[in-house]
Amino acid sequence: MRKSAAQRRPCGAGTPAREMPVTTATADLSTGRKGHDLSRAVGTSQETAALAAAAKAWLAASRADVLFEATSLNVETGQPAIDYIRAALDHGAHAITANKGPIVHACRELRDLAAARGKRFLFESTVMDGVPIFSLFDQLPAIHLNGFHGILNSTTNVILGEMENGLTLDEALKKAQALGVAETDASHDIDAWDAAVKTAALINVLMLSNENDVPVRLDQIEREGIRDLTPQAVRNARRDGWPFKLVCRARRTPSSGNPGVEASGVEASVRPEKVLSTQPMARIAGTSSYIHFETDIFPGLAITEENPGLYATAYGMLADFVRAVK
Repeated sequence: MRKSAAQRRPCGAGTPAREMPVTTATADLSTGRKGHDLSRAVGTSQETAALAAAAKAWLAASRADVLFEATSLNVETGQPAIDYIRAALDHGAHAITANKGPIVHACRELRDLAAARGKRFLFESTVMDGVPIFSLFDQLPAIHLNGFHGILNSTTNVILGEMENGLTLDEALKKAQALGVAETDASHDIDAWDAAVKTAALINVLMLSNENDVPVRLDQIEREGIRDLTPQAVRNARRDGWPFKLVCRARRTPSSGNPGVEASGVEASVRPEKVLSTQPMARIAGTSSYIHFETDIFPGLAITEENPGLYATAYGMLADFVRAVK
C-alpha cells in the first residue's frame, strides 16, 4: 500500500524544538585539504576519528543548541560531515547542513538519530541553494512523486554558455573560476559528480523515504559529464535550436511487467542532453537552476532559480534554523 507524505518519515523529521533562547555556533574543523581529488579519500580513518573527537569536545565546550555544518563535499564517504552531524545530534543539538554527502551516504541513520534525540536534521541548502524543495514536499501531504528532471549544476551551465560563445572547455572553465563560479578543481562539476549527488539526495529523501525502500547509491546513477563535448558540437547544437544542457533525471520503475503494479525502484541519470530551445530547460542560463517534478496530483510542478547570489545558500540554512527552533 502506498504511504502518504504524512506517513513517511523524511530525513529531516524530528520532534519540535524547545523554545528560545538558543545557542548557535560554527567551527572550522577541516583537514586543510584543498580541491576535490576523487582518487583519494578526504582523510584517513585516523584523521576522521580525530576530527569527530574534536567536534564532540567543541560541542561540549560551546554548549551549542544548533550546529551549522558546511564542510566540503566528500563524494566517496560523506565524511567528515557525517561524524560532525552525528556528534551534534548525540550532544543534543539540532543539525543543519549545506553538505550533500551526508544526505546520500547516511540520511536514514541521521534521520533516525535526530528522531531518537528529539532534534531536527535539516538540509534545505544542499540542492538549489536555499530554494524550498525539501520543505515544499513537507507541505504537500499524500503527494506521490513519480519523477523529476532539471538542471542542478550551475558551473557546467556557465561553462556550456561560454562554449556556445566560442571558448574551449578550458577557457570557459578559467572564466568561470575568475567569476567565482567554479572551484580550483572543478572535476566534481565537469564530471557530473555534483549533479549526481544532488540527484541521489532528491531521490532518497523525496522518492525512497519509506522504511522498506533501499536508498539509491551513486554507482546506480548513470553519469556522464561535459568533458568530452567539443566547442564545435556545443555551438552547432545552439545554432540548430537544440542547446546542450547537463540534465538530471529520475523516474520510478515498475516492480514487474504487470500494468497497474506500483513502482518499487528508481532509474536515474545525469548526462549532457540536447534540449529543444522552446523548452523551459533550454532557457536556463548562467548560474540559474531548474527542476520539474511529476507527481500523481500535479503532472508538472516546476521551480526556477534565477542567477542566485552567495546569500541564497545562507538563506537556506537560516530558514532551516527557524524551522528547527520555532
